[in-house]
Amino acid sequence: MKTLVFALHKNGKLLSGSFELLTAARELGGEVITAVLSDQAEAMAGELAGRGGGQVLAVTHDSLKDFNDQIYARVGSALIEKHSPDVVMVPATNYGKGLAARLAAKHGGAMASDATGLAADGDAVTVTRPSYGGSVVANVVATGSGPFIVTIRGKIFAESTEGAGEVVAESVDAGCFEGKMAVKEVVSSGGGKVSLADADVIVSAGRGLKGADNLPLVQDLADSLGAALGASRAIVDAGWIAYSHQVGQTGKTVNPKLYFAVGISGAIQHLVGMRSSGAIVAINKDKDAPIFNVANYGIVGDAMEVVPAITAKFKAELGN
Repeated sequence: MKTLVFALHKNGKLLSGSFELLTAARELGGEVITAVLSDQAEAMAGELAGRGGGQVLAVTHDSLKDFNDQIYARVGSALIEKHSPDVVMVPATNYGKGLAARLAAKHGGAMASDATGLAADGDAVTVTRPSYGGSVVANVVATGSGPFIVTIRGKIFAESTEGAGEVVAESVDAGCFEGKMAVKEVVSSGGGKVSLADADVIVSAGRGLKGADNLPLVQDLADSLGAALGASRAIVDAGWIAYSHQVGQTGKTVNPKLYFAVGISGAIQHLVGMRSSGAIVAINKDKDAPIFNVANYGIVGDAMEVVPAITAKFKAELGN
């Protein structure tokens, strides 16, 4: 079994999901190869090697500073052709899914997105992933001759913190760095104080807050926990908060250790994005709200009264 991991980065730093993939790859056994594509790849490769990345391929070129679908796919394809992996792993981010889809199409391999579990039996790899909005868990086995391309959902596997590895300065054909489009600028939409994608704790607000003027109550709760601020689609569409905070089918899929749903009814579109959270706390005055069907803990009450009370308690206990 040979697994090729593609490490992704942003603003010159490796994403935490890249280290989670090292753990996932080692669970399959066999050889682990990690590729990092960047304008400063060798520095990142050194970090990956020191955390169990195995043979770490450092591909350095100015065109790799920011993610470019065409160029990354060409370079990735060249690495697949050279190293012939059985499995290719990519973080399940927007960029990662775009890269994985192109690689699967190029090499005729099967693809599974948002994997939450992996198992190997000889040469066969089984991927566990949610389907139908998370209401069904499917076990997917690849067929065909191409590599099995898998995107791994964040916060499922622990980050690899140590292990052996070596850095290899990898070269590919110069034509791989040519494309019909170029990234001129990357502009961040801002988001919250803590990234939703990386947060271990998320506090999300819904329409039950009655108006945008009450959002500071939820932000205060999030701050007391060092949490990221999320939102339902309803309040994003209403203009209460920016889209970058949206959790759900048309927003971000998150997997924190703890998720607070404040004034969120629990429509399936929202549950798709957060139901795999480690623990879910729901606060809603409607005791029949669907959110209580997936919550580990539920508080039936008016968020205007409940949220300030628990925020004060957290501040007293945690000192935040």
